[in-house]
Amino acid sequence: MGYHLNFNLIWRHFDKLWGGLILSLELAVLSIAIGIVIGLVLATWYVSAGRVARAVIGAYVEFIRNVPLILLVYLVFYGLPKALNLAYDAPTSFVATLSIYSGAYLVEVFRSGLEAVPRGQLDAGKAIGLTPWQRFFHVRLPTMIRITLPALSNTFISLFKDTSVASVIAVPELTYGAQWINFNTFRIVEVYLVVTAMYLVTGYGLLFALRLVERRFRVR
Repeated sequence: MGYHLNFNLIWRHFDKLWGGLILSLELAVLSIAIGIVIGLVLATWYVSAGRVARAVIGAYVEFIRNVPLILLVYLVFYGLPKALNLAYDAPTSFVATLSIYSGAYLVEVFRSGLEAVPRGQLDAGKAIGLTPWQRFFHVRLPTMIRITLPALSNTFISLFKDTSVASVIAVPELTYGAQWINFNTFRIVEVYLVVTAMYLVTGYGLLFALRLVERRFRVR
């Protein structure tokens, strides 16, 4: 007996997919925002600190980059609450995990961006009497952000796709919604065709918007 496509049940439960997509975007935005703070602080510390601090930051980056995201999700959601007697829900746990995960990648992005700022710009700021903090906030940081915009765009798109891992701890994002529909309707082909299209359209939409931002602020 052949398999016949039937999307009626998918459209009947489409609210779970749409709500999951919105939650996926919220998780990605919140995680990248926290990850930017983590990455910027650690990158700034890295380029201005001594050997010990660089070793600690480097160990954090290498550990996160070489451990699968799903393993970190399990560790933070199941391991830390038992080890440290903590209590938090699944979305909070996943945002914390994805923020730490993205922060490790953004440390390298921001570090390379800070080191790519022309020395002449910093010397010019020093020549007109800017303090070290003023040179950082008014000269180095704006230039670094413009340099790293393409890498930031790629990281955000990657994080949006990584939100699908949240389904393993029952966060009701897009992939979890697809799993729910599959388990209750057994229309596995139809639901994952729809979800694939939703990821593609959303991903390309985000990429198009971010590319516009890049062209607006790129270093010419």
